[in-house]
Amino acid sequence: MAAGVEASTINQIADQGFNHGEVTDILAYLSDQIGGRMTNSPAMRKAEQWTQAQFRSWGLTNVRAQPFEFGRGWWIEASSVRMTAPRPLVLRAIPVAWTPPTAAPVTAPVVVAPLRSPRDFAAWRGKLKGKIVLTSLPADAKDGSKAAFERLSDPELAKLNTYREPSFDPEAAARNAERRQFRAQLDAFLAEEGAVAWAAMSRSDGGVVHGEGSGYKVGQTPKLPGVEIAAEDYRRLARLAKIGEVQLEIDSKVHFDDASTKANNILADIPGSDPKAGYVMAGAYLDSWVAGDGATDNGAGSAVVMEAARILAALHVKPKRTIRFALWAGEEEGLLGSYAYVDQYLAHRPPPSDPKLADLGPYYASDTYPITPLPGFNELQGYFNIDNGSGKIRGVFAEGNFAAAPILKEWLAPFASLGATTVVAEPTGATDHVFMVKLGLPAFQFIQDPLDYESTTHHTNLDTFDHARPEDLRQAAVILAALLLDAANSDKPLPRNVLPTQPKVTNPLRYPDPTRN
Repeated sequence: MAAGVEASTINQIADQGFNHGEVTDILAYLSDQIGGRMTNSPAMRKAEQWTQAQFRSWGLTNVRAQPFEFGRGWWIEASSVRMTAPRPLVLRAIPVAWTPPTAAPVTAPVVVAPLRSPRDFAAWRGKLKGKIVLTSLPADAKDGSKAAFERLSDPELAKLNTYREPSFDPEAAARNAERRQFRAQLDAFLAEEGAVAWAAMSRSDGGVVHGEGSGYKVGQTPKLPGVEIAAEDYRRLARLAKIGEVQLEIDSKVHFDDASTKANNILADIPGSDPKAGYVMAGAYLDSWVAGDGATDNGAGSAVVMEAARILAALHVKPKRTIRFALWAGEEEGLLGSYAYVDQYLAHRPPPSDPKLADLGPYYASDTYPITPLPGFNELQGYFNIDNGSGKIRGVFAEGNFAAAPILKEWLAPFASLGATTVVAEPTGATDHVFMVKLGLPAFQFIQDPLDYESTTHHTNLDTFDHARPEDLRQAAVILAALLLDAANSDKPLPRNVLPTQPKVTNPLRYPDPTRN
């Protein structure tokens, strides 16, 4: 097995992180001072500049922005959604991202018209002119079945150690394409029918809203203002509309920022002593949705990555391999920043052959073959990603890399008293290590205590600094710094997985299910 960091260095890392740490200050600035960081918004531009300045102030080198094509910036100045009849009532609501503003407050009657696919359009033709359309079915409230705040027990960690065989289903991309294209089809239909705005119901109870949306690409901006309304308020509107006329007033002061269509990943290095040894890397995404302050999703991960950089720089480490730190952009729109890095430096994949998939984005349509490694493919010797809220690190997902698991377990061993003991075979998805794992590179995601990330803060207006745990952030930064130094100094690089080739369809005998769209 690879030799680990010397015990004295581990103690220095722990002292720097626990007794002289700045991770909470970093997160407080990102969340309280800058706030929600929609890709290409003014807040994200401020975060891009501030994070680069921090890296430079700590002595990191080659600090730079890696631009890639994204689209339009968008931000909220102010918004208000009120019921004006049958009685006045302020509602909990938020503009949906990348929908246009209202030129002035818009007041109109509502109509509940659940529209889930183009097949539903015919029933509502000629009935929506001058209306604010409630497009979601007012789903009933459900009993809570999970704890709102959770730390992982040993039995729960053990359950994660089950390998999940890969599944290749080429029809899945087509189904995703149809679902994602429906948003644009719905917007076009409502505009053609003369609706003045639309509203959707929050998917969560408890008064929270999200405001997630699409249409960030130039030329794909939605035509109608749209808002998301808290589930309880939405149900009230639907009940009242069932028995009489309901009127809403929507005032959406939102802005597009077209100063540049380029988004930026932020990169910074601690140089290695051996230019032929390649580099190891840690990453988290800097962008967020705008309903909250982007504190746990993923300001926490960004702060931990930055703090790990500060710790190692403060100790003046001289690693064999370069240690690179990445703050990704465009994660919330489909891992766009990390894909841009992979596509520029690591490997190319051919575009989808199906034209319906061309505009789907890499997260939904990147499993194409053959893979063409680039000259930098062999330089990346390990990547560690952090993106599951602000909970402490409990271990590492080995992502199906069986050969790396015992090495990762050895590197975690000094931190058993901090609760980080587990290496599991289970792969994870939906975050920025994915495209590296799909190339067979040694890329890993951390296991973290859930806290209230999934139940409360994920993409919601409650994603604020209050839901972060400073002691957990310090623990995570110390462990990340140590594992990065382990990977940078090990005698042998972390084992790679197999470079994938075109797989066989996992279940060629399955009949397509038309209801899955």
